[in-house]
Amino acid sequence: MSKLNETDIQGFALRGYNLPYARYVFLHFEDAEKARVLIGRLLGSITTGQRWDGGKPQSTVNIAFTYGGLVALELPDATLFSFPPEFQQGMRDRAAILGDTGLNAPEHWDEVWEGAPVHAWLGIQAQTPEALDACYGELFALMGETGGAIVLAAQDAASERIAGKVTAREHFGFTDGFGNPDYLGVERSSQPGQGKLMPDGSWAPLATGELLLGYADEAGELPVAPVPHILASNGTFMVYRKLHQNLATFRAYLDAQAPLYGGGVEKLKAKFIGRWSDGTPLELSPDAMDASIVADPKRSTNFTYGADADGTRCPIGAHMRRVHPRDAFGFNGKLIDRRRITRRGLPYGPFAVEGEPVTDDQDRGVIFMALNANISRQFEFVQQQWIEYGNDAHQGNDKDMLMGNHGGRGKFVVQGDRSAGNPPFVCGNLPNFVELRGGDYFFLPSITALAMIAMKLVDPR
Repeated sequence: MSKLNETDIQGFALRGYNLPYARYVFLHFEDAEKARVLIGRLLGSITTGQRWDGGKPQSTVNIAFTYGGLVALELPDATLFSFPPEFQQGMRDRAAILGDTGLNAPEHWDEVWEGAPVHAWLGIQAQTPEALDACYGELFALMGETGGAIVLAAQDAASERIAGKVTAREHFGFTDGFGNPDYLGVERSSQPGQGKLMPDGSWAPLATGELLLGYADEAGELPVAPVPHILASNGTFMVYRKLHQNLATFRAYLDAQAPLYGGGVEKLKAKFIGRWSDGTPLELSPDAMDASIVADPKRSTNFTYGADADGTRCPIGAHMRRVHPRDAFGFNGKLIDRRRITRRGLPYGPFAVEGEPVTDDQDRGVIFMALNANISRQFEFVQQQWIEYGNDAHQGNDKDMLMGNHGGRGKFVVQGDRSAGNPPFVCGNLPNFVELRGGDYFFLPSITALAMIAMKLVDPR
C-alpha cells in the first residue's frame, strides 16, 4: 500500500510517544460555537504522526471526543446516527456486556464520570513535569480565552523512575509495553511477534484497517465508520479505562500462596502474567529471567504457544497468553488477527518498592487506553470473552487472573510437570487485584476531520 499521510493522522494513533509524564484532561462543552472556535485554535497544537527528525518535542497534545461531545458540537443527525452503536451507547451503558459489575460497576467510578458529561479527552504528554505544566497552562488559558470548554477533571500519570532512569514497570512490579501490533503503512521499529503469524513462521504487519478507519481490515473490508467518509478517514476509536490496582491485596495474596507453591515466589508471580518481572517471556525461558532475551528485539516478543498446548511453560490462563493468544487456538493464529488492539497509557499514583507498607485505598493504578477501528470486535470481544470469560482458552468460567472481576470467588490453574521447580498448582478465592474507576469510548479524528468540525463543515450528504 502507499505510505500513510502521517500529517493528517493524530500522532497518538501512530506512535507510542514514550514520554514519561502525562495529563489526561476531561472537558465539557456548554456552547457549541465557542467549542468549535477552541478546536480551531487548537489545530496548530495537535501532534501529528510526522517523524521527529529533530528529536522528541518537550510535549505533545491530542484530542478525542465522546459521542455526547459530538452531539454537543452539533454534528448533523445523519452523521451522529452513522457511528457504531457501541460508541453511541458509551462504556457506562455497556457495563453488563463488559463485566463491569460489582466492584467495577459505574456507581463506584470516579466523580468525573458522575456529573456533567465528559465531552472530550485532551491528552498531554511531556518529557518533564515542568514541560507538562507549561503545556497545560497554555491550553487552559486558551480555554478561558475562548470560553470553549470547562475542565471537569485532570488525571496525571507518570512512568516509574529507578536510579534516575525511566522504566516501563507498573505497580505490581512487572515490566510492561511489549505487545503493540505492527500495521501496514505505519512506520515504527517493528519486532518479530508483534504482527500476525504467517504460515512459514515469520511475522507480517496487520491490515491498516484494524487500527485506522478508511482502510481495508484483515477481512478486506472497510471498518464500520461514520459518514461522510472524509470525517472518518485516518481517525480511530479510543477506549479509556482507569484501572485501580489493589497493591496491598496483590502482595498479600502472593505472600500467602508462594509458600504453598514449590517453584518459588518469583516463578509464581511470572506464572500469573506469562512473563518474569523483568519482561522475560516464560515461553522462551520458563525457569529463570534472561536479560539477554529482554534486551534483544528479535527475541523478546518472538514466540508462539503452539508447542506448549498443555501450558507447562506458560499457563494457559496467564494474563498475556489470554489477551494475545498468538497460535494457542490453532489455525496458525488466524483466529486472533481481528482481535488485536494498540495499547497506550501510563501508571498513575505513588510507586512503592517491595516491602514498603501499602494500602489498597491509595490512588494508584494504570491508565489503560486502547486504539482500534472496531470497539465491539476488538476491545469489547477481548474484555468480554478473554478477560471475563475463559472458554476460548479452555478455562471455563475462570476469568483473567490479573484483570478479572473475581469478587473473591476466582480460580487460576498453574499447569506444571513433574520437575521439582515447576509443579502444578491451583490458586483459589481470587480477589479483585484490579478495579475499574471509570472510562468511556472516544473518537480520535484526523486533522482534516478536526478542521471540518471546527468550521461546521461536516455534511453527511
